[in-house]
Amino acid sequence: MQRLILLRHGKTESISSSGGDHDRVLTDRGHRDAALMGRLLAEAGLSPDLVLVSDAKRTQETWEDMSPAFPQAEVDIDRTLYLASAERLSHLVDANRDAAACLMIIGHNPGLHELAAIFAGRSHGPAFELLMQTFPTGAAAVFSSDADGGWTLEHMLTPKDNGGGVF
Repeated sequence: MQRLILLRHGKTESISSSGGDHDRVLTDRGHRDAALMGRLLAEAGLSPDLVLVSDAKRTQETWEDMSPAFPQAEVDIDRTLYLASAERLSHLVDANRDAAACLMIIGHNPGLHELAAIFAGRSHGPAFELLMQTFPTGAAAVFSSDADGGWTLEHMLTPKDNGGGVF
């Protein structure tokens, strides 16, 4: 794998109609931001070959809104991504190293943010500073693979910084 995209689901409702966290859906803003992030990534040439998506409703909706930008991507809905720890996410990255040139994982905080911070540990610059502060809904951390098998943070994209993130 040459590139990794860690993407947090879009903005969600506070409480689902069922009362369960797993069933929370995206707000209108979440839908708009997910579509925006898909377009931004595709326009930057950051198109995943394989997308691993948590089985939570909000992550699946995020992918549905992004998917028109990536018509060739293979998708795997993975129940183990729901609220996965950084350690679990890291194992999934390692397990899929040879599965795609560009892997995208659509998941949840805090695990996603923790993994992004770990992978960005040797990075510097504005993207690194932003990532260390926050990983808001709809955000994408884009990494390239190092020669030694580590990761370098290339981009930190947020809907708010690109015209989204408003009600």
